[in-house]
Amino acid sequence: MISTLLGKKLGMTQVYDAQNVLVPVTVVEAGPCPVVQVKTTENDGYNAVQLGFSKKKSKNASSAEQAHAKKAGLDETPRVLSEVRLEAASDLKVGDVVTVAAFTEGQTVDVIGVTKGKGFQGVVKRFRVAGGPATHGSMFHRRIGSVGMRQTPGRVWKNQAMPGHMGTLRRTVQNLTIVKVIADKNILLVKGAIPGANGDDVIVRTAIKGQARKV
Repeated sequence: MISTLLGKKLGMTQVYDAQNVLVPVTVVEAGPCPVVQVKTTENDGYNAVQLGFSKKKSKNASSAEQAHAKKAGLDETPRVLSEVRLEAASDLKVGDVVTVAAFTEGQTVDVIGVTKGKGFQGVVKRFRVAGGPATHGSMFHRRIGSVGMRQTPGRVWKNQAMPGHMGTLRRTVQNLTIVKVIADKNILLVKGAIPGANGDDVIVRTAIKGQARKV
């Protein structure tokens, strides 16, 4: 069974667990994800499965996208396509559908998403720089300060904290626990926060770190 699903972040809420403890959770609409293409070592040089998620109108899909979906036997064009690399050939076939049944309650997962965009920001917000004195007319409240010496090193160091674009970065939050699986609604309740704004696309996969090694 494939252990990756495409989904959408719906928002956050709270639920009570079996010990009657209030747990903050993120609601993720995960799947159903039809298998649009299967890649094998013999044909493509590696094993992978291409999954689709959500749908878009025909007028918003190119001819190539519509033909790709039609070849997979889909009535509508998926809005999101993403490949999942596999170690070995999969028993999945084109047209099969992967659902939240691939996950169980209590399982740990990694969630991949794109962080919220913050636009152009200064160093105080972007890198939590302390800034300068706020009184006595310093005129140096939220500025960066010195970034290098004239003689040594005679340049600005690479990775120096500077003002610039903040956010809109692909990030992975690891080892989150699935609190509840609502199969009839394709919903996962994941403990804690995940990247992105409500409505953003995410990828949920079985956690990689902290798992038992294969012998």
